[in-house]
Amino acid sequence: MIDRLRPLWRSVGSRLAFHYGVLVVITMMAALAIIYLQTVGVMHQRMARHVSLTAQQLLANVDEGGFEAGSAAIARALADDRDAENEIYLLIDREGRWLAGNLDQLPDAASNASPVQRRVVRGGRSLNAYLVTHALPGGGVLVVGQNLRDQEMIESLVARASGAAAIFAVLLLIGGTFVFRQELERHVGSIRLTARRIASAGRLQERVAESGEEDEFALLNREINAMLDRIESLMEGVRHVSDTIAHNLRTPLTRILVNLREAEKAASSAQGKAAVGAAIREVEDLTLVFEKLLQIAEAEAGARRRSFTQVSLDLIANDVLELYEAVADAQGAVLVREPTDEALLAGDRDLLAGAIANLLDNALKYGGQGALIRVGTRETPDGFLLTVQDNGPGVPPRQFERLGVRFHRLHPEAPGHGLGLASVQAVAALHGGRLRFEDANPGLCAIIELPRSHA
Repeated sequence: MIDRLRPLWRSVGSRLAFHYGVLVVITMMAALAIIYLQTVGVMHQRMARHVSLTAQQLLANVDEGGFEAGSAAIARALADDRDAENEIYLLIDREGRWLAGNLDQLPDAASNASPVQRRVVRGGRSLNAYLVTHALPGGGVLVVGQNLRDQEMIESLVARASGAAAIFAVLLLIGGTFVFRQELERHVGSIRLTARRIASAGRLQERVAESGEEDEFALLNREINAMLDRIESLMEGVRHVSDTIAHNLRTPLTRILVNLREAEKAASSAQGKAAVGAAIREVEDLTLVFEKLLQIAEAEAGARRRSFTQVSLDLIANDVLELYEAVADAQGAVLVREPTDEALLAGDRDLLAGAIANLLDNALKYGGQGALIRVGTRETPDGFLLTVQDNGPGVPPRQFERLGVRFHRLHPEAPGHGLGLASVQAVAALHGGRLRFEDANPGLCAIIELPRSHA
């Protein structure tokens, strides 16, 4: 139950509505408590005054006319039928004889001039009453009281009303939380949906829907749309510059490469051929870096998402593994395909194959001679995992966060440009996933997490 409510509590709308509802409930309960205390308190004060005044009058009768006058006054009070059901009297003389009253037994209480609550027995029934007990001069006892039945009925009525109000307040809290959350979600949901589409799909043309209302959220929506207009304009400028650079650099690089190859053929000396060959390799490396950077930029911009189709990640892994078997055999490495769960998802086959190839390149490069490399596809409740694990020297866990940073190379002396893992990271993000690393002990395990579908 708590696990199901935890996502609801994470909602800002739910928390705000709950806190507001709690304040409403506390206010309502405080008001009911004040009403209850005032009502019951006033009634107790009235009853206490009535009992005290009646006791004083009877004491005056006894002082002036003796026990006979007191008995007669009690008999008249019980016979007038004005409040006989609630009135309580008892008069006992010096010898302990019961002269007048309606109690079955003397209350177990010491003499008290102020009214107190006691249990008494009247007509064979036990009841709760307000009592004043006076010890008479020279002997005798006078008890005057008031049945608390009506008082208890009113208190019970107020308590039931308070309980009903509390239930209503709780229902109001629950309903208010739901309505408040729905209203907040209605305004914030469109903003969140637009942000998710832009972040996941790279659709910079998306805008927050205008509600037509002139409230704080409408102003926020306009400001966000204005910001998105500016971002789209800037990105279009960057894309235009990138396209221009790509066109203007790729063609000259290709021409230089062609000319150098022609020069290599025409070179007469071995030294000239070696120099031209070195220049050709430098230009080829520069072209490779340039292509990789363009590929990363395209993946991060989401340009390749339009070519997504339903692909089988496990079959792609099989094909890449087959291509690398000869390379692995050449350095004495062993490639193992496990686990082999089926993995169907929307994606770009070429990009996913390139990502697996990059991870395999790294595993073969850093796994060492005779390395054991496992390539697996595994299904999870949230999607699929592609793992490439080697048993080489591995990478210190503190370096994990640096893996995938462009041009960062853990071993600068090894061949490469530091862009392989960066491109894998960009491809994973393009498919709505992520690249992470674990210590295989020994070795390193690279994991690409991919969702089942990605909008």
